[in-house]
Amino acid sequence: MTRSLSFYRRLGLVFPDGAESEPHVEAQLAGGLRLLLDTVETVRSFDPEWQPPSAGGPRAALAFACDSPAEVDKVYADLVAAGFEGHKEPWDAFWGQRYAMVHDPDGNGVDLFARLP
Repeated sequence: MTRSLSFYRRLGLVFPDGAESEPHVEAQLAGGLRLLLDTVETVRSFDPEWQPPSAGGPRAALAFACDSPAEVDKVYADLVAAGFEGHKEPWDAFWGQRYAMVHDPDGNGVDLFARLP
């Protein structure tokens, strides 16, 4: 939980103080959405047969809009410098965005993007 909270806090999400020791935490997002994180033990408390996805299996994917192409580069560099796995370094995508991809501590894809000028 601690690594996941560190990762998502670096992306601007706010979790309650002391969340690192909780089995379930939530962050409020715009538009009434919430990001919920559970420990494996919490998930298994209501689904005892649950298994994490196998390597290469489907996982959640999130995308965070950045204010500028430079912010994409900065956020990517900050996450990688903090020890998180970079998947694709920032590039100018053909669809008109600066784009980068990282993995959260559980292997979920997290995209960073901003519209190119």
